[in-house]
Amino acid sequence: MMPAEPPVWVLAGPTASGKTALALALARRLPIEIISMDSALVYRGMDIGTAKPDPAERALAPHHLLDVRDPCEPYSAADFVSDASRLIAEIRARGSVPIIAGGTMLYLHALAHGLGDLPRADAQVRARIAARANLGGWQALHAELAAIDPETAARLEPADTQRVQRALEVFELSGKPLSAHFRAQQGRRARSGPALRVLALEPSDRSMLHQRIASRFDTMLAAGFLAEVDALRARGDLHPGLPSMRAVGYRQAWIHLDGETDAATFRAQAIAATRQLAKRQLTWLRSMPDRLVVDCCDPEAIGPAMDTLLQGR
Repeated sequence: MMPAEPPVWVLAGPTASGKTALALALARRLPIEIISMDSALVYRGMDIGTAKPDPAERALAPHHLLDVRDPCEPYSAADFVSDASRLIAEIRARGSVPIIAGGTMLYLHALAHGLGDLPRADAQVRARIAARANLGGWQALHAELAAIDPETAARLEPADTQRVQRALEVFELSGKPLSAHFRAQQGRRARSGPALRVLALEPSDRSMLHQRIASRFDTMLAAGFLAEVDALRARGDLHPGLPSMRAVGYRQAWIHLDGETDAATFRAQAIAATRQLAKRQLTWLRSMPDRLVVDCCDPEAIGPAMDTLLQGR
């Protein structure tokens, strides 16, 4: 009998928790290849606002699932599961070590537990939900979700329109709340999927993470984030309803460039939205009892994290 493959390490955590830094530190010690687990990094032309690894960082280790879609094209959890599973096999065949790094927790859940019997997206149902949102606002649709699926509503903010819409769509198409689908999958790994081990970078001091988020956003602004969004708008084929343009920061920048907010309001809204994203990411992580937690606020934590990863390779 062939020996079982070792589990694939997943470096997960909220935005600005140091996932990229840890992955690159590991690249200096092992022949790794990094598989991005980020729903925004897949898009070409969205570099500054996604904190996409720069050429120098990419030179330390091969990176995968960056720039694989145009911003007008969709990319789903099913796409990620297919791509990541294929890449893990290819990386191992080359004699390298696959490392998954990112913060899109739905992708992690799908890779770990499979996609189950979730219904496929239905354009007509989505259009009806969007029409209701245009009439009553996403706050009202979030309240509607809370009535039929309080568990999912509790981990989603009303501003997370894409996922609120998907949860309502799943309920309308299947008659079951999204949380019920996830519970049915819980503890069951995808039949052909890889074994995973999750190292979670989580803050012991939430205020410190908030400071990092604000500082990183200011760095993005100084690097030309608004010019990046302006160039995307100038293409003429993108709009705020696309998943790519609903990414945190990009949505707020689009509104600002429309003249609806001043610079200070734009900055405050983008930072607040990023903090809410981090909160949702932590909620997902804390539902994973088998994860290994590392304090991302501890400057000395990278050493023990590295030791753990090296021992478990």
